Formats: sequence, C-alpha cells, structure tokens
Amino acid sequence: MIRREFIRSAIVAATAAGGGPLRAAATTGADEQHSMAAVFSVRAYGAVGDGAAVDTPAIQRAIDAAEKAGGGTVYFPAGTYVSYSIRLKSHVTLHLDGGATILSGETPLEGTPHGGYDAAEPNGPWEKYQDFGHNHWHNSLIWGEGLENVAIRGNGLIWGKHLSRSEKGRSVRDRGLPLSTLPGVGNKTIALKNCRCVLLRDFSILDGGHIGVLATGVDNLTIDNLRIDTNRDGMDIDSCRNVRIANCSVNSPWDDGICLESSYALGYPRATENVTIAGCYVTGGYEPGTMLSGEWKKLDPSGKEGVPTGRIKCGTMSVGGFKNISISNCVFDRCRGLALECVDGGALEDVTFTGITMRDVTNTPLFLRLGSRLSAPPGTQVGTLKRIILSDIVSYNCMSGYAAIVSGIPGHEIEDIKISNIYLHHLGGGTREMAERKPPELEAMYPEPRMFGPLPANGFFVRHVKNIEFTCVEIAAQHPDARPAMWLEDVQGADFFRLKVPISGGAAFVLKDCRNFSILGSRGIPDLNLAQVNQRQIGA
Repeated sequence: MIRREFIRSAIVAATAAGGGPLRAAATTGADEQHSMAAVFSVRAYGAVGDGAAVDTPAIQRAIDAAEKAGGGTVYFPAGTYVSYSIRLKSHVTLHLDGGATILSGETPLEGTPHGGYDAAEPNGPWEKYQDFGHNHWHNSLIWGEGLENVAIRGNGLIWGKHLSRSEKGRSVRDRGLPLSTLPGVGNKTIALKNCRCVLLRDFSILDGGHIGVLATGVDNLTIDNLRIDTNRDGMDIDSCRNVRIANCSVNSPWDDGICLESSYALGYPRATENVTIAGCYVTGGYEPGTMLSGEWKKLDPSGKEGVPTGRIKCGTMSVGGFKNISISNCVFDRCRGLALECVDGGALEDVTFTGITMRDVTNTPLFLRLGSRLSAPPGTQVGTLKRIILSDIVSYNCMSGYAAIVSGIPGHEIEDIKISNIYLHHLGGGTREMAERKPPELEAMYPEPRMFGPLPANGFFVRHVKNIEFTCVEIAAQHPDARPAMWLEDVQGADFFRLKVPISGGAAFVLKDCRNFSILGSRGIPDLNLAQVNQRQIGA
C-alpha cells in the first residue's frame, strides 16, 4: 500500500509538472526490488482530457515511450480523453484512474477523406466463415496484435459512444452511422489477436460497439471485475487457451454477454480450451447504460430489437472446438439461458456448468445443440458434443414455450450428459396442440431455441442423444400444462432417478424410438427398465 501511494504521488507530481516519464524508486525490502516501473502520464505527452480535443497522438506517444523504455505504465488521470485507434505495445499497462474516461471519437461521415479509426485489415480467404466483426481487429478503439505482457486496468471507463454495432451500421445512440466496412469506422472497443499474458481488470465499458472485448488466439488471458453495459456482445473469447474470467457484470440486451467462440478467423482451426468463468452476472433485461448508472431501467421485451439475449454461450462458431470449460457460481437475469452449440465442426467436450441461478429466462434455460451448419472450409465434418455435467442449477419464471433442449441430429448424437440437482420453474400453460407437435430437424440452421418452434415438452426436449442421466431433477409449472414433462426421441441409454414433474393432463414421459430407458424412485411414476421402446407414454 505504501508503494502504491508513493507511485500515485509521483504520477501526480509528474503530471502537474508536465514532465516526461517518471521512474518510481523502489522502497526498501528485497521484495520491492522487483516493483520498479516507469510511469508515463498521457498528460505529460500532450493529452488534454477535456472531452473535446482529440488525444490519440498524445496517448500513442506515451505508449511508444513506455515500449521504448522496455515497458511501463501509461497513466490516465481523471478526465475525458477523446481518441481513435490506440495501438497497444508489449510490456505496457494502461491504467485508467477513477474519473478517467477514454471516449471513442466521432465517426467520419461517409465520403469524407480517410481518417478516424485504423482500417480493417484483410484477413485472407477465410473471411467468409465468420462475420465482419470477428475477422478484423485493427478497426477498434484499442487493439494489439502479436503482443505479450499487456494490461488494461483501473477504475476508469471506456466509452465506445461512436463505435458501430455491425456491418449494417446499427447503433443504439445513433442510427445514422455509416457501415463498419467503410474506412475510418470503429467496430469494437478492445481487440487482441495472437497475444499472450494479458490482464484486463476493474474498468467499465459502455456501448462497446459490435464487441466490447474480442480476444482471438490469446493465451494466458485474465479478465477480472469488468463491468460491461453494451449494445451487442459483451466479450468474445475466440480460439484462446488458459483463460480466467471472474467477477464480471455484463448487460447486453441484443447479443451474448460472455461468449466463447472457436472460429476460422486465424486461418486454421484452434480450440478454445482450459477456460474458467466464475462469479459472473449476465443479463439482457435493462436499457444499455442503466446498469452502470444504477438506474436499472427494464427493457421492453416487445421492442423491435427482439427477445433479450445477455447469456453465457459456447459457440456458435465451433470449427476449432472447445475443451475443458468450467462455468460456475454465475447469475443469469432476464436473459436467455446457457447455450452450448457445436454446429461448424470441432469437438465441444468436457464442460461443467455448476452452481447457477437464473430468473426470468426469456426462452430456454439450457440449450445443447449439435448441428451441421458447417460454416467452415470444405471437407469439415460434423463435430461432437459430449461429456457435459450440468448440476446445482435453479431457474425461476422461465418462458413456457421452450423446454430445456438437448438435441443432436440424425446420425450424430450428443453423448455422455449428466444432469443433477436441477430445479426448473416455468409459467406453464402449454396446450395439447403443442404436445402433439413434432419439431423439425433443421440440421444446418443457425442454432437458437426458437428454431424448433413451441416444443412438445415442458421440462426437457431430448433428441438424438446417447447416454444421458438425470438425478434429483424437479420441473415445476406455475399454471397447468398439457405437455409431457419429458419428451425423448432416438435416445440410447436414458437413466432417471428421483425425478419430480407436474402431471396436469399431460404424461410424465413421451418416448419414441428409445433404447435402454430406466426410471427409479420418482414420485407418482412406476420404476421401469425398458430395453426397447418404439412409442410410449409413461405416467399419464
């Protein structure tokens, strides 16, 4: 603490004096010998911080000076620093003090000379396999490529007010922005490619553009205690290894809150693996900006932007696969539920999702989908989705049209799923007409729960699955529901123990083309072991 106060005092003194870099002297003690670092105040390099002057050149001079010195901290004291693209460098930390804001510069109008943000760099013949935002990094407010030992930290704010949301130029605050593909338009808040040893901690992002944080091919990445209140994706972690995401809050009404991807943007398939997500809050239910302000203005779910998203997801892009993923102790609020989607090839394997609470889920609390969209180079094969544990989950007040979904496709089953200690409460009200529906397969369609339409189950819809186990699962309906609690088709090896379901006119189970089905110790349902079932209702 003494050392931190010393460095802070030295920074203030250097800023007031208008001098260059200040090297902080080490305090006594052997452990302090390693804490000497150069501190470079952006004001010492000409930044004004008045919210009007463009401070990009001054910020970049400070970063370049820190790099030249072998590394250091670029310090932003309180103020509003208008900037276009900031280019990060290795061994450099950006420190945003309390009251400091980096504000994205206003986008140049269409037809004006090139200026503003760095141009979107070309990304080879594989651009067609993922959207524009995932193909480019340089057209961002803050970006880095091929770097090591980089950090952005502090209690300040990064405000992407003038960043574009997408190729279509949508923006919550300004619908008139030009397309992201035009020169000079910024598309993301922070973009990192092929970096290692990266730390993002403690700051906030408001209106992050298409993506608040995009990390592609980044190893040893830590994201801790960020607050992201944005108009599209909160953070996308693409083809990264050894990632720790903790204690973050994300409000992202119109896209995913925390999204793990595995795209072809690097020009080759690379797995996203060894990832933990813990202690995070995700929501899509509030007007952008009102989470950070503390106003918490509820979003109108009937608005033209559609059903709020705001969830944690693995996919949709999956060509490189996902391995060793742990998601724990997180809160979902007024958003979609967990999505595990493997539709572009790759292996989505070895995932745990535990200790989760959900309220007011806007479609299904759990969505596991193996498909064959195959937005990937020719010859890519359908992937695998297996060895998944879902446990200690409570979901309250879920929309009733969509049950929890575990669905592969014919000839490609989801495998080895364990579901335990689950309480799923939904509104109920399902009809007999809904119970008689047979949802289409839609093998190559973009994966979303609504793709199947209203489902013929009120608890779990399970299709094309091998080896699935349910233990201590309860389904509760607020109003009577005529659909069966469990709808299984083409399932090999389904074991149920201590299941509680509402039976209000519908069956407990509908089984179609199932093998090796068993149920034991479940209230109101006889114990059964069935080797082969063509079609049968149980517990009617």
